[in-house]
Amino acid sequence: MVESSRASAQPLARTVGALRASGWQSRTVKEEIRANLLARLAAGTSVLPGIVGYDDTVLPALENALLAGQDLVFLGERGQAKTRMARGLVGLLDPWLPAIRGGELNDDPYAPISAAARALVAEAGDETPIEWIPADRRYAEKLATPDITIADLIGEVDPIRVAEGRYLSDELTLHYGLVPRANRGIFAINELPDLAERIQVGLLNILEERDVQIRGFQVRLPLDLLVVASANPEDYTSRGRIITPLKDRLGSQVRTHYPRTLDQEVAIVRQEKLRFAPAEGVPTVVVPPFMEELVAELSHLARRSPEISQRSGVSVRVSVANVEVLEAAALKRAVRLGERTAAPRISDLGAVVASTVGKLELETAGDDLPEERIVERLITKATFATFGRHLGVDVLADLVTAFEDGLVMETGDRVPSADYVRRLPELPGMAAAIRRLGVTGKADDAVIASAIELVLEGLHLSRRINKDRAAAGITYRR
Repeated sequence: MVESSRASAQPLARTVGALRASGWQSRTVKEEIRANLLARLAAGTSVLPGIVGYDDTVLPALENALLAGQDLVFLGERGQAKTRMARGLVGLLDPWLPAIRGGELNDDPYAPISAAARALVAEAGDETPIEWIPADRRYAEKLATPDITIADLIGEVDPIRVAEGRYLSDELTLHYGLVPRANRGIFAINELPDLAERIQVGLLNILEERDVQIRGFQVRLPLDLLVVASANPEDYTSRGRIITPLKDRLGSQVRTHYPRTLDQEVAIVRQEKLRFAPAEGVPTVVVPPFMEELVAELSHLARRSPEISQRSGVSVRVSVANVEVLEAAALKRAVRLGERTAAPRISDLGAVVASTVGKLELETAGDDLPEERIVERLITKATFATFGRHLGVDVLADLVTAFEDGLVMETGDRVPSADYVRRLPELPGMAAAIRRLGVTGKADDAVIASAIELVLEGLHLSRRINKDRAAAGITYRR
């Protein structure tokens, strides 16, 4: 029987002979990825689902490298989805791949390379059993650390097998490392410059000659691999480097970057933030779009700040962690006040200091401000920028006049959302202002309260009203 597709052989063939009769043909992993990538491009489907902001920059270079059959390195600062893209390449593999059952290296049924698989084929011939390997089992990943050895990556003599009576010259005494066991798949190594240079040398043959040698054994394993590495530009000078011969063997260097727009940053945050299953009696947390935008603005400002090391970068994880902390602060308040819905407010922004400072590295040259103070200044700038993007003092003239006439507004953790809504008639122009923030009268009280706080804080930062801080909360006045 001839298969109609490569996947259709999976439920049929259980031996090498049956696989051959099905018409299945071997191809290298790079040929496989290339063919599946071309199919996706022709169909207009996403090459790497879940990757945001790289459609016109990173992905074209990645697609070119894969179509050219090249090993590659992702070069970029932390938090730029390098590992996520490497793992996403699994989606370009065939759903199932046949391999000799009992082989050690995902052996091709038609051309086994491990001694165990060759022995099985020699004994059973076309009756050699095969197994079908899913795509996710064909991906191996290793974080480069200085303590990695050649044995970890390539292999070593197994003393247990020697103790069982095998000769040292017997290939079956070898215990293969992570790289050979990734045969016919993708091998990813993260933070490659952290790998000791003498260990990097061990990868040279794999990338060019596609073989390995173990402990002086004349064992040639023609591995079939796509090798993907990642590196941080700072690593070249501070912690290590990629040796020149190894860089020469990596076909393409794909440069990554941080989200270039606030919308992209917000989209990533929505995709990556931790979500909890709804629970009875627990308030629902809603993050207004303008608060997500404010958090994204904070990260973008940090990436331009001269007080923060741009060599280390400001990861998107900062934005994700900040939204998660804001949700937690809003949830605490809603539980204490007995509200059914929680929404982060401007008065919650102090919580993001703790989730931000640990992820930033300051420039040594410059003033001696503590990290907390620098983050607080960035929060202020982000709030003012978000206010200015949607509103302006000119459209709030009536509200400013009301404050000049003696209006006082109390805000903070102890003020229920319903109190904000109740005072809306006393705030001329406020209803129109929060509509410009995308909040309608049908919105939940918690979201309306959040919008009101942004308007008030924006007026304060515009020096139109004053703000007094106290243990009980914040008071805005003339």
